[in-house]
Amino acid sequence: MNVPRTTRWGLGLALVAACISGLSIFLNGLMVKSFADPTLLAGVRNGVVGLLFLAVLGALFVRSTRSGDAAPPTPARPPARPLGRREVLGLVVLGVVGGGIAFALFFEGLALAASPSSAVLQKTLFLWVAIAAWPLLGERPGAASLLALVVLLAGTLLLDPPAGTGIGAGELLILAATLLWTGETILARRLLPRVGAGRGAAARMAIGSLVLLGIVAWSGGLAGIAAWTPAMWAFVAITAALLAGYVAAWYGALERAPASVVTSVLVVGALITATLRAVAAGAPPAEPRLAGLALLALGAGIAVVATIRRRVPAPAATDA
Repeated sequence: MNVPRTTRWGLGLALVAACISGLSIFLNGLMVKSFADPTLLAGVRNGVVGLLFLAVLGALFVRSTRSGDAAPPTPARPPARPLGRREVLGLVVLGVVGGGIAFALFFEGLALAASPSSAVLQKTLFLWVAIAAWPLLGERPGAASLLALVVLLAGTLLLDPPAGTGIGAGELLILAATLLWTGETILARRLLPRVGAGRGAAARMAIGSLVLLGIVAWSGGLAGIAAWTPAMWAFVAITAALLAGYVAAWYGALERAPASVVTSVLVVGALITATLRAVAAGAPPAEPRLAGLALLALGAGIAVVATIRRRVPAPAATDA
C-alpha cells in the first residue's frame, strides 16, 4: 500500500504512532525492570526491528527490479535514486543518535526512575521540537499553534505537577534522551522527504541496534541474553512488533507533516497509557490528572485543526 504524501495522511500516521506509543510505554513500565540490562534489551529489540525493515526494503527492491513488474512512478511513490553523501551521513546520525544513544539513556532512565511521572517526561518532546523547529525548519507557529502549545504544557503540568515529581538520575536520563530525540526529529523532518520513511526507519533501527549492542559488549554484558526466560523473550517479541509499528508510523508522519504538529499529536499516547494504568489499578485517575489528560487531547486537537485550516503543504516527494 502506497500512503499518499499529504499532510492529512501525516497527521493520521502521527495519531497511529501516539496510540502505539501509549501501549508500549505501559508495557515497558511493567516489564523493563525485569531485565538486568535495559540497554541489552533495547539493542536486541532494535536489532529485530531493524532486520525486519531491511527485509521489507530488500523484498520491495527485488520486486521493483523484476522485468515488467516495476510500477510506474507516481506522486505518492516517485522514482528511486541513489543516496547522496549528505543523505547517507544523515541516516547514520539518525541511527547513532535516535536509534542508539537516546534509547540507551531512555531505558536506563526508565529502569532507575523513582517517580511515576518518568514516562510523561518523554512527552515534553512536543515543546522542545516546537522551540527548535521555528529557527531550524521554518515552522513558524500561528496564534492557534501557540495556543495548542500552551494547552499541551498546562495538561502536562496537571498530569504530573512539579511539586509532586521527583527528579533523580533516572528522570535526568529520560530528559537527556528526549532532547536527543528532539534533534533526531528535526533531522528526520529535513531528511525523510528526500530518502523516504522506509530507508530512514531501517537506518535508525539497524544502526541504532549496533550502537546499543556495542555499548553492551564494551561492558561485557552480552552474555546476559542467556539468562532471559521464555516470558522475557515473548515480551521482546511483542514490544518489537509495537516498536516497528511506532517507528514506521512516526517516520511516515514526519515525512508528510510539520515536526511540531506531529510531536504535538504524539502526546495523545499519554491518554492511552493513563487509561491502561487505570484499568490495571481498577480505579480512575485523580481529578487533576483527568483534567490534564483532557487538556492534552484538546491541545493536540487544536494543533491538528490549525494545521488543516492553514493547509500546510506536505514537502515535495523527491525519493522513494
